[in-house]
Amino acid sequence: MDLLVDGRRVFAATGGKPFDPSLRPVVLLHGAGMDHTAWGLQTRWLAHHGRSVLAVDLPGHGRSEGPGPATIEDLARWTLSLIDAVGAERPAIGGHSMGALAALAAVAAAPERFRALALLGVTPEMPVHPDLVAAARAGGPQASELMSSWGFGTRAQLGGHRAPGLWMVAGGIRLIGMADPETLARDLEACAAYRGAQAAAAAVTCPALLLLGADDRMTPPARARPLAQAIAGVRTVTLPGCGHMMMVERPDEVLAALDSIF
Repeated sequence: MDLLVDGRRVFAATGGKPFDPSLRPVVLLHGAGMDHTAWGLQTRWLAHHGRSVLAVDLPGHGRSEGPGPATIEDLARWTLSLIDAVGAERPAIGGHSMGALAALAAVAAAPERFRALALLGVTPEMPVHPDLVAAARAGGPQASELMSSWGFGTRAQLGGHRAPGLWMVAGGIRLIGMADPETLARDLEACAAYRGAQAAAAAVTCPALLLLGADDRMTPPARARPLAQAIAGVRTVTLPGCGHMMMVERPDEVLAALDSIF
């Protein structure tokens, strides 16, 4: 589905069904250097079980026109513009990693506009080593290989894909490797610079889910504890044996958690 947001073309996957803003809308935001395909299974299942889904390619990612927003705050404002553009009233919103920070900031900016919030693989601060930013900006395979190496849990490093013969780590390398180098670098810089998560968490009033991977080395569960303490009534689910790339590593468990709140 092609949209026009802030005068630029945006692509969103709808899970194989037309988007109907009156039918329990759900907006899904991907992480740094990724695109809508990160939510592949979840998008299609939700769309065929009573929701209307927009799994967007954020600006500058996938099939969406760039450039992308330079800060998490800008990305949150863009998300509100996206919701205006499709006419969705009180959608649920889910985000993974960078997308989780953006979703949290959007809900905090306009809490009355959302019916539910799901935050996957997130901590209040998400530092990024300058060498990784430099590798991203330089292009080439190093940044995507490093991010996939750290992003997937131990089981995923060895195998464990639901489809025999496929290797999750190679899929991550391929996905992130397709990102525009400057866009990936800006994503990482935006995550590293954002300091508003804790204040944003205190402003959340809708039902909220915090979904974490027990073996996540990028956003370790222990570092997410301040968010869990700040969001009133949040439900925290920690997936055993799972790394940062939980939508691929534990697709069924992620889907069950999202289904319970969306």
